[in-house]
Amino acid sequence: MAYTVYGTVQSRAARVIWMLEELGLPFDHVAAPPRSESVVALNPSGKVPVLVADGVPITDSTAILQYLADRHGALTHPAGTLDRARQDGLTQFLLDEFDAALWMAARHSFILPEPLRHSAIKESLKWEFERSQRTLVARMGDPFVMGAAMTVPDIILTHCLVWATAAKFPVAEARLVDYLARMRARPAFQRAMRR
Repeated sequence: MAYTVYGTVQSRAARVIWMLEELGLPFDHVAAPPRSESVVALNPSGKVPVLVADGVPITDSTAILQYLADRHGALTHPAGTLDRARQDGLTQFLLDEFDAALWMAARHSFILPEPLRHSAIKESLKWEFERSQRTLVARMGDPFVMGAAMTVPDIILTHCLVWATAAKFPVAEARLVDYLARMRARPAFQRAMRR
């Protein structure tokens, strides 16, 4: 299986690069920015990441992560199991409550045309983000989101917490601060971030 990842580690492509590093799979990396010619050729929306797997482009970081996990039988629970249903529920929670708040803040910081940006929205997003942290801590296992084994939601959560820190969204729960430090110390994470 030949893999090529398009996107920089400053984007959601970091999730895919880290996943491939965790799986120990060889891949090529094209650090193309969103809406660049090479990205638009593979994804008409111009969004990154794009994973090209044996010549076929796959878009959306979560879809790519779950594809890789299922394809290689790692970092996931098997489809059709109750554990997989719980895993998918946590993935959706993180996308709805963490990723969406951070993405909305980014849109109103530098993505939308300036006349459409509303900086005041960021305060309500920070409030929601902090509340969502309390909910997550009540749901998550130890030492990983699902418990004993690292799974796809761990990659999404860690990426969101790194993003939050950069965007000055407080990571208020001590358990998440400790979790983030542990995840950032993983050799595969460090290799991914050096790209």
